[in-house]
Amino acid sequence: MFSKILIANRGEIACRIMRTAREMGIKTVAVFSEADQDALHVQLADEAVAIGPAPSAKSYLAIDTILAAIEQTGADAVAPGYGFLSENAAFASALESRGVTFIGPTPAAIAAMGDKIESKKLAQKAGVNIIPGHLGAVADGDQALAIARQIGYPVMIKASAGGGGKGMRVAASDGELSDGLRSARNEARASFGDERVLIEKFIEQPRHIEIQILADAHGHVVYLNERECSIQRRHQKVIEEAPSPFVDGAMRRAMGEQAVRLARAVGYRSAGTVEFVAGADHSFYFLEMNTRLQVEHPVTEMITGLDLVEQMIRIAAGEPLGFTQDQVRLDGWAIEARVYAEDPTRNFLPSTGRLKRYRPPRQSRQVRVDTGVFEGGEISMYYDPMIAKVICHGGHRDEARQRLRQTLDAFLIRGVAHNIPFLASVLANPRFAEGRLTTAFVAEEYGGGFDGAVVEGDALDVLLGVGALVHLRTVSRATNVSGRLDGARHQPGEDWVAAVGESEFPVKIIASAGGCDVVAGHGLIVVRGEWRMGEELFEGRVNDNGVHVQIDRLIEGFRLTHAGASVAVIVRSARAAELAARMSRKAPPDLSKYLLSPMPGLVVSIAVKPGDNVKIGEELCVVDAMKMENVLRAERDGTVAAIKVEAGESVAVDQVILEFT
Repeated sequence: MFSKILIANRGEIACRIMRTAREMGIKTVAVFSEADQDALHVQLADEAVAIGPAPSAKSYLAIDTILAAIEQTGADAVAPGYGFLSENAAFASALESRGVTFIGPTPAAIAAMGDKIESKKLAQKAGVNIIPGHLGAVADGDQALAIARQIGYPVMIKASAGGGGKGMRVAASDGELSDGLRSARNEARASFGDERVLIEKFIEQPRHIEIQILADAHGHVVYLNERECSIQRRHQKVIEEAPSPFVDGAMRRAMGEQAVRLARAVGYRSAGTVEFVAGADHSFYFLEMNTRLQVEHPVTEMITGLDLVEQMIRIAAGEPLGFTQDQVRLDGWAIEARVYAEDPTRNFLPSTGRLKRYRPPRQSRQVRVDTGVFEGGEISMYYDPMIAKVICHGGHRDEARQRLRQTLDAFLIRGVAHNIPFLASVLANPRFAEGRLTTAFVAEEYGGGFDGAVVEGDALDVLLGVGALVHLRTVSRATNVSGRLDGARHQPGEDWVAAVGESEFPVKIIASAGGCDVVAGHGLIVVRGEWRMGEELFEGRVNDNGVHVQIDRLIEGFRLTHAGASVAVIVRSARAAELAARMSRKAPPDLSKYLLSPMPGLVVSIAVKPGDNVKIGEELCVVDAMKMENVLRAERDGTVAAIKVEAGESVAVDQVILEFT
C-alpha cells in the first residue's frame, strides 16, 4: 500500500480523497493555487504545496509544477479526482516514467477513451451501441453544415476532448449551428486546449443513464448498477440518482455487459463510467467513457455499500477486487443534489464572494454532505461554482426524495446566491416525483426561467405557522424584558394579519405547550417545536409533518426559507396591517438603457460599437465566468451610445458594459 498520496485537485473531491486515505492510514499532500491558500483541502492535508497563480492553467493544470510538488514531498501515488488532470494521458505517462502510481487507469486507456471520436470507433468495434453521426473532427463551418443536414436536425456539437458539459451545444437549425460551433470551439479551447468538435444526432426525449464500472489489474471487471443523470442544465448535471426509475433488470444487465465489454477492449483498470443516452423505447447508445471518478459517485456508494475512492486506491496498489458481479448490492435508493453558487432567478448566473454563513445539514447514515468550503471561505471566480453535494438515501425513491427535500431546507448559506430554491422546486415537481425524466426536463419545466418556488399548500401552512410562532415568541420575550410592548402585546384569541410575501391572511394565534395553534381561514395549523430569539433554524413539526425553516431577522418581521421559497413573513395587528397597506412604495430605478454584467467574469468579445442600431435578441458581448461562455443579447431595440469596457477586461456583477440611447 502507498505511504503518501498527493491529491492533484481541490474542493470537495480533494477533501473526500483525503478522508478516505486517512482512514486507510495513508498520509496526504495537498496542492493549492494562490486563490486556495486557505482552502479546506489545504487544512485537511498532512502536507501542502503552493503551485502557482489562481488561473487553473497556471496551477492545477500545470503538469511540471505538479511533478515538482511530487518530487518535493516524496509522494508515491497521485489521486487526480475529477476535472483538471484526471483524464490527461500525458500526466499519467509522466508519473509512470517517474515510478509514481497514478490512481486511475493506464495512459493508454485514458488516451483511447479521452477522444470522443476514437472512443466511438472503439466502442463500435467492441459491440457497443453508438449514436448515428460523423466519426471525425469537423474541419470548418461548411463541413459542419453538410454533416448536420445529412444527419438531420437537431444535432449535438460536442468537444472531442471535452467533458463536464464544456464545449457542448445543441443546434436545431443552420443558424444555431453556426453560433453553437463557434461557442463550442471557444469553450473547448479554453477548457481543454483542443478546439476539435464532432457532430452527432441528438436523440429526442433522451435520458442520460450511466454505468459505473470497476476493473482491477487481474482481469476482473464488474458493473455497479446505473445512475440516472437526466436533470441537467446546459449539459451540466444537477440532480442524480441511483438506480434509475426508467431502467429494468434486463436493460440494466444489457447496459452493464456492454460497459464491461468496452472496459475489457481497452484494458481498463480502476473506476470508470460508461455514459449512455437512452430513448423512450428503452434503446440506448454509447456517449462516452469517463476515465475517472464522477461527481455523482456517492449515489452508487450508498446503494452498493462500496467506497469507490478506497477501491481505486486498492486497485492502483495492485490488489484484486474483493467481490464478484453476483455480489454487487442494490440497496434502496439514493439521490444527490449539487449545490452551486449561482442565482437561479437570474438565469443561473454564477455568484462569487465570501460565505458569511455556512452550516451544512447534520449527517447520518441516510444523509451525506460532501463539501470543500467552510464559513468565512471564498467562492472564487476561477473555479467551478460547486459549494457542496447533498446525498440522501431511502428504502425507496420517494423516501429518498422527501428526505433530500427536508435536508436542503436545513442547509444555511449566506453571502452568495445559491441554487437550493431551484433544487427544492425540482424535487417537488410532480413530473420528477413520478420519474418522468429527460435531459430536456429543465428546459421544458423551467423554460421561462426560475422566479422562485411557489408558496402554496403545505409550504404556505409551514411558513404561516412558523411565522406565527416566531412572532409569538418575539412578542413574549419583548414583553418579559420591558413589561409591556405598546401596540403589539399578544392577547389569546386576538385577530392578527399575517403577511406572507405579497399575500395577507387573517389569523388567530393561540399559544400551546411546545408551540402554537394558528386558526386561519382555510383551517387549523398546528405548530410544535422550540425556537429562541437569534436562532437561524426552526426544527419541529407542522400539522404533524417534520419541517426545517430558516429564519432571518428583517427590520420588520422575518424572512423565512422553506421548500425553496424565501419570503418575508410579518404578523401585525389588524389596525397596523390597515395602515401598512396605505404606505406608498418606492419604484425601482430604470436601468433599461444599460447592459449590466449579470456576473463577475472576463469580457471575451464585444460585438457592437457606438452608433450601432441593435435589435432585440442580437448579440452584444460575451462574458466568460467560471469557465463557461455567456452570450449577452439585447433585451430591446436601441442604439449603442457608449461602451464602458474593453475585451479582456474583468467585470463585476451589475457593472455597466454598454449604454443605449
